[in-house]
Amino acid sequence: MNRTALYHASAIALTATLALAGCGKKDAEPLPTPTTTRPATTPAPAPPALAATATVTAVSVGNSVGPDGSVSAVGTTFATTDTITASVKTETSNPSANVSGSLGARWLFEDGQVVNLESKSFTFTGPGTTNFQISKPDGWPVGRYSLEVSLNGAVVKTTQFDIR
Repeated sequence: MNRTALYHASAIALTATLALAGCGKKDAEPLPTPTTTRPATTPAPAPPALAATATVTAVSVGNSVGPDGSVSAVGTTFATTDTITASVKTETSNPSANVSGSLGARWLFEDGQVVNLESKSFTFTGPGTTNFQISKPDGWPVGRYSLEVSLNGAVVKTTQFDIR
């Protein structure tokens, strides 16, 4: 047998052996499909409740007060002998919550001169009215005045009025 024939015979025998070996071989079990296990989800914690706040909702200036404590005759011009009342309306973001704080009234004459400065501490609950008053029995100087209302030290409302 020559070399080429021997080579072909060997190749055929090898192929037959492999084919027979493959027939008797049990099929390999498929590899398990990887699974992604997610951790059990827990609901996100609720955001913390916002603390209730107080706000100044309105400021009225007048020279008479009604039974509910509000200014009953709102005005922007007053006589030199009038007692002037500022009615400050407040409200809390949660009507049943107690909110500690302070209201301030700074009355100014036209050149910035402080006429009166007053502050009151409170526990605000729901809607409310707070009054501030100024008077000068010997008469106010004629001119332009302003009132700055502050909540916890920050000016939140400014109103102007005249005395003639």
